[in-house]
Amino acid sequence: MSKYKVCVYAIAKNEEKFVERFMNSVKEADAVYVLDTGSEDDTALKLKQLGAIVKTEIIKPWRFDVARNKALEMVPEDTDICVSIDLDEVFEAGWREKLEKAWKLNTNRATYNYNWSFDDYGNPAVNFYLNQIHSRKHYKWTHPVHEVLSCDIPENNVMIPEITLNHYPDRNKSRSSYLPLLELSVKEDPEDDRNMHYLGREYMYYGKYEKCIDTLIKHLQLKKATWKDERSASMRFIARSYKSLGRLDEARLWLSKAKKETPYLREPYVESGILEYDDGKYEDAIRDFMIALNIKNKYKNYINEPFCYDGTVYDYLSICKYNLGMYAESLYYLDIALKHDPKNERLINNKKIIEKILND
Repeated sequence: MSKYKVCVYAIAKNEEKFVERFMNSVKEADAVYVLDTGSEDDTALKLKQLGAIVKTEIIKPWRFDVARNKALEMVPEDTDICVSIDLDEVFEAGWREKLEKAWKLNTNRATYNYNWSFDDYGNPAVNFYLNQIHSRKHYKWTHPVHEVLSCDIPENNVMIPEITLNHYPDRNKSRSSYLPLLELSVKEDPEDDRNMHYLGREYMYYGKYEKCIDTLIKHLQLKKATWKDERSASMRFIARSYKSLGRLDEARLWLSKAKKETPYLREPYVESGILEYDDGKYEDAIRDFMIALNIKNKYKNYINEPFCYDGTVYDYLSICKYNLGMYAESLYYLDIALKHDPKNERLINNKKIIEKILND
């Protein structure tokens, strides 16, 4: 017999293709509550057919925190554990048993393993911990986008790495609302370091490089901006923006700052190596790539860049060695790159070219 009443809640819009997979994933819960925010397909109907309790409400103006709070309001007050996930996310089987085993009477939040993205071969690419399982009372969502759970009492968080949630997003879904919502979020709370960082990053995605630089410098100046990994990412994004503007010396300066901020992360060294490679400075690129490879730890956070841990660095090293006439070493690194991406036609063709040179 279950010790706790466990309910899942979610928001949804036009996600009928995910409904069956989602409902199968959360079938271990006592109940599933979904706020449909205006689907034009059969999302709501299919959810109801598979047993979810569904309410439809249009949120105007749109805010993710308002929508999630309205979904949470659907969950009965006597619920012991609330589980917030999205329809494009999938729990690995057995999550409830693991949750109940770890949850104590004084627990009010749980942290678990989250695979945000996967590579072409099904391996986790970006992996970190998520903590969107919580008690029914004292919690609410805040911020218009990149919303977070806030609690008005001291938290007793339990770590449950045995629970895994996988994210399989719809890559065709628009994220056009993110930029104005982030601008609103920063306007509402200009001292929030997290959303200032996200806003600067979003400007970079949109090619608004000057705004990106200005915003991320503001992020670095905030008193709350103390997490070195995120600070380093802001420095890297500033460097990317300067690079895109053709101002390579300033890009190098900011990558140097990122290296000093987080010498334990591969990311600033890999990005520096790519910059030097693009500038034709192959020996400098090799230096940075080798430093990156000597950093063995991959920390579990959203800052991770998949291209720093797959075959990309070996691919670049192979080309650098080739351009310096070091063909045997070029082949060595190419073979490692191929182990990571064995179906890559460009890598396969590169190997044929190098082997022909070595055999002639």
